[in-house]
Amino acid sequence: MPELPEVETVVRALRQPLIGRTVTGVRNDWPRHIGTPGLDELRVRIQGCQFQAINRRAKYLVFTLTQGETLIVHLKMSGHLAVVDAAKPADKHVHTIFELDNNQELRFRDIRKFGRVYLVQNPEVILGKLGPEPLESGFTPEVLRDRLNGRTRALKPLLLDQELIAGIGNIYADEALFYAKLHPTRPANTLSQHEITALHSAIQKVLNMGIEREGASIELYVKPDGSKGDMQNAVAVFRRTGDPCYECGRPIERIVLGGRSTHFCSNCQK
Repeated sequence: MPELPEVETVVRALRQPLIGRTVTGVRNDWPRHIGTPGLDELRVRIQGCQFQAINRRAKYLVFTLTQGETLIVHLKMSGHLAVVDAAKPADKHVHTIFELDNNQELRFRDIRKFGRVYLVQNPEVILGKLGPEPLESGFTPEVLRDRLNGRTRALKPLLLDQELIAGIGNIYADEALFYAKLHPTRPANTLSQHEITALHSAIQKVLNMGIEREGASIELYVKPDGSKGDMQNAVAVFRRTGDPCYECGRPIERIVLGGRSTHFCSNCQK
């Protein structure tokens, strides 16, 4: 699933071709793509709306439109957004298309069909339960400490909880725990202040690395132009099972924790 760096990369790529454009129509052959409202109502409400801004909240793309509307898209496992010429034949996995006023289209390609589209007037209806953004200035070690306080869950599945911290997924949770030198099964309430500070720094380090490298093309993620990101070439532990740790040489291990593959160095992350 695209995580914060991948979604941020998509947001940055879509701003230039979309901001200022007007939606003239919507086509859809998979109604379950539309989370809210129904497809017919979405068509009516979004027609004539102009894109004013494009931002990100956690793993969601947030398109601010005129007429008080906000279009929110979650890419889920296999979603891909791109602006292309309307004359270009659509791939069979393109299920939702927003027609634009310049003979181009915003196409939502989704092989696994898990992605969702929401059109709302109050974005908090969809985004309200999300935790703090880990790269914003307000996310301090003290905020992280308060959010971990009293929690007995293991660190890895806790970092994946979007109500705790927004935007971290499997790749960057593994990477952050490696750089913080924390074992993924460590109960959150056992961390010292020094370890919390180290985890805070590691979270920001790996997310910024991911943004600088325009995401990790490990599975289906590619940028809107179809090219790959580069973070997969810089991971320390994720999907490196059996390969030597870059710091100590011991083989990277893999376990399943909270139903998710988890990668770590048993020597560096005691």
